[in-house]
Amino acid sequence: MKTKQEIIPLDFEKPLIALSKQISELEEKTLKNGDSKIVGDLKNQYEKVKGQIYKNLSPIERIKIARHPQRPYPLDYIQAISQTWYELHGDRTGKDDGAIVGGLIEIDGQTVMVIGTQKGRDIKENQKRNFGMPSPEGYRKALRFFYHAEKFNFPIVTFIDTPGAYPGLEAEAHNQSHAIAMNLRELAGLTVPVIAVVTGEGGSGGALALSVANRVLMLENSVYSVISAEGCAAILWRTKDKASEAASALKITAQDLYELGVIDEIIPEVEGGAHYDHKQACENVLNSIKNHLRELKELSPEELKTDRQEKFRRMGAFSSI
Repeated sequence: MKTKQEIIPLDFEKPLIALSKQISELEEKTLKNGDSKIVGDLKNQYEKVKGQIYKNLSPIERIKIARHPQRPYPLDYIQAISQTWYELHGDRTGKDDGAIVGGLIEIDGQTVMVIGTQKGRDIKENQKRNFGMPSPEGYRKALRFFYHAEKFNFPIVTFIDTPGAYPGLEAEAHNQSHAIAMNLRELAGLTVPVIAVVTGEGGSGGALALSVANRVLMLENSVYSVISAEGCAAILWRTKDKASEAASALKITAQDLYELGVIDEIIPEVEGGAHYDHKQACENVLNSIKNHLRELKELSPEELKTDRQEKFRRMGAFSSI
């Protein structure tokens, strides 16, 4: 089902909005005089401009799409790909971080543990979800779900859409770095299949804490990086105005990361981004997950662990002197 609400345009889409408005106005006039040639010409121009925009997206423009407030969030994917959804709560030490969601679903008749970083749609929900930035308690909540999946031999699928781990004083006091490090270590040693899907922003260690996986997948317009483009620009150039240059240098896009061997698949989106068609986005994600689950089911528990560890050892490039 396509999103029914009007899509909020991004700044680089404004030429399309202007053309669309012209077409609508002229269509009303042609109903009276019957001259439709100019409308046809404008529609052709619209398709040409649309193709030029979406086929030549810059890294900073893909970041804007990845952050679009109407883009599907992890819970949208989870609830769309399975009619069965049993949500689990809490880290078993007194906290239930709303930025981390998780529970059990069914894919192809198999129980799967799903975990995601969840943003909010409005102010109230963003307060509950902390704008998708997990606390240490959130990562410990995710860790509990990892252990649960390992105990019952459930595959794990994570959905990642976060600007990063919460950087507040309380998070640091509660040992944010240790919580993330624990997840990295424990994910690396699991003997069940692990698939990570970056659906929007994959920000720094906050994303990595859910993505030490056998297969890392990215939606076409998602991003995945050690730091945000704005953060990088502020450090290197002392100004956020250089975010576009930083985005290009960081190799932040799915296309760059696939070429570098960091990710395993780029999941296609409809033209303009997943927010234009939630249903198609969810179908594409589900099909990709199914394919990788079938492949990983052929591996033994020890092979799954080795496969995951070797994947991360292969990352990066270096030269010897």
